[in-house]
Amino acid sequence: MKTTFRSRLLASYIFLIAVPLIVLGTLFYRTGLRVVTEQAQKNVYEIVKKNNEIMDNKLRIIEQNSASMFVDKDLFRVFNSLKPDNTADLLAADRLVSDRLRGYFSQIDDVFAYQLWTSYFTFGQPLPQGDPTRSDIYRAAQQAGGKMVWFPTYDFVDMFNEPYLAKGTIDFRYLFSATRVLDFSYLNNTTLEKLDTNVERPVLTISFKSDILNSLYEKSIPDGSRYMVLDRDNRILAGSESGSITQVYNNNWVEQLQITDSGTRRIKLDGVKMIVCFDRSQITGWMSIVMTPVSALVGSLVPVIRASTTLLAVIMGIVALVFAYFISGKITNPIKKLLGAMRSVGEGDFQTHVAVSTNDEFGILLQRFNRMNDRIRLLVSENYEIKLKEQEAEIQALNMQMNPHFLYNTLNVMNWTAIENDQKELSKMLVCLSNMLHYTSRKDWGAVHLSEEIGWMKNYFYIMSVRFEDKFTVSYEIDSAVYNYKLPRLLFQPFVENAILHGFDQIESGGHIRIRGWIEEGTRHFEIEDNGRGMSSDTVHAILYRESSSVGIKNTIARIQMTYGEDYGIAIDSAPGAGTRVTVRLPL
Repeated sequence: MKTTFRSRLLASYIFLIAVPLIVLGTLFYRTGLRVVTEQAQKNVYEIVKKNNEIMDNKLRIIEQNSASMFVDKDLFRVFNSLKPDNTADLLAADRLVSDRLRGYFSQIDDVFAYQLWTSYFTFGQPLPQGDPTRSDIYRAAQQAGGKMVWFPTYDFVDMFNEPYLAKGTIDFRYLFSATRVLDFSYLNNTTLEKLDTNVERPVLTISFKSDILNSLYEKSIPDGSRYMVLDRDNRILAGSESGSITQVYNNNWVEQLQITDSGTRRIKLDGVKMIVCFDRSQITGWMSIVMTPVSALVGSLVPVIRASTTLLAVIMGIVALVFAYFISGKITNPIKKLLGAMRSVGEGDFQTHVAVSTNDEFGILLQRFNRMNDRIRLLVSENYEIKLKEQEAEIQALNMQMNPHFLYNTLNVMNWTAIENDQKELSKMLVCLSNMLHYTSRKDWGAVHLSEEIGWMKNYFYIMSVRFEDKFTVSYEIDSAVYNYKLPRLLFQPFVENAILHGFDQIESGGHIRIRGWIEEGTRHFEIEDNGRGMSSDTVHAILYRESSSVGIKNTIARIQMTYGEDYGIAIDSAPGAGTRVTVRLPL
């Protein structure tokens, strides 16, 4: 049977169009599916990491505040002189301890309870715990010897052996806690005062509801996903399945994640292809895991690609003789635009937007791609804003730590002045203190002009000079150009205070503080120099790089680096008998 040229030509056109269509369709399908899946996988992984960073920032503040309690003079005095067998003393001590605990932890979001446990009394918020010193939490704190222990989620009823609570509904059934033994001490001039050896060291316990872990993930992960938070023993601390909390998750693939700490995996779980994104907390060591079905990420895109490819193949086969050139351009042009857009998105350009000029299957595909890209860009933007808000909250928390320490010292100076000078200088000191309190208690803790900071220091120096009977003088050498820029409030306070209280503590007169300010190579430099007794290199290193009693200096360094970046901060140059020079570097 002979075939006509028309038939052969029609067959050849159909073949020439079908082969490129099949090849391009396959490449498009696989490339699109791979790019979309990889991008969605990266986005879910970033969500897990961002959520861990948010929680770590909150828990890091808890660690910092608990560490500062080691040198709390009020708590030292309470426990060093407390008589456990005297009920009146215990109640009075409980009121003072509760006030101090509120000062450290009441302003921190998500904290449920904060307590100090001893064998004879529980200080702080009352909970139906019976004797908490018999709990595993207390034993873990004792074994850690002063280090912070993050105790994973536990059943309150089982932990404290209170079975009657299981019959009712309590909103704090599942908690996780931070705990450590507090061995109080403080620096009395140059002598380190420690608790007597016969004094029982209390155990600090800060508790959180496990629901705060759930709230991080329930609204941030894709629909159809599951999540869970595990400790190193694979015990479930929080998860999308509430009934599994405190149970052990036994599965071999989880053991591999525990070894790797952070990353992504593709596994088949119960016959379903899953993308697993996981990351370990730097503070608690707990691992957050999000399991997302691949179909949930690309399920809506696959039918569109398949339907459009099949339909276009049929149409091209029918109209190949007339519209071959038109149909080929109709296919290749949208594919080229979409692949170019996917390439840009793969390189991180989420502003890419493909123009849609038709309402056919390719137009619907481009609209879906644009909508998907907009959603990815929105998620990335929201997570970036959350990170900025967390940093702002941490900066504000560090700033708020400055006020109580400074106001306590100022009121102490005023008290001594009133006693030693028979209240003759009290009027002028009250005027200075009024100005200082107005300056430090303003609600707006943003940057201030240098002139305001200098005015505050002059008031402070006057009070201190009266207190110490003019044992020191102050001079200023500040370029006028420096006054054109703002700087963090109370920037110089911890350095001038250390110079007066520690640098000049062994002299009666002749002390001198010189404050300089200048601009060099686009950077502001401030220098606070004294001729006091100085410090050894080990002391300087401890102040800058290790935990020490210099809370004010630590907070100032943190405020500078959080506001301006890691390239800026302070430097201390000192030697015994040669005075101390502190240099502060800030950008313009």
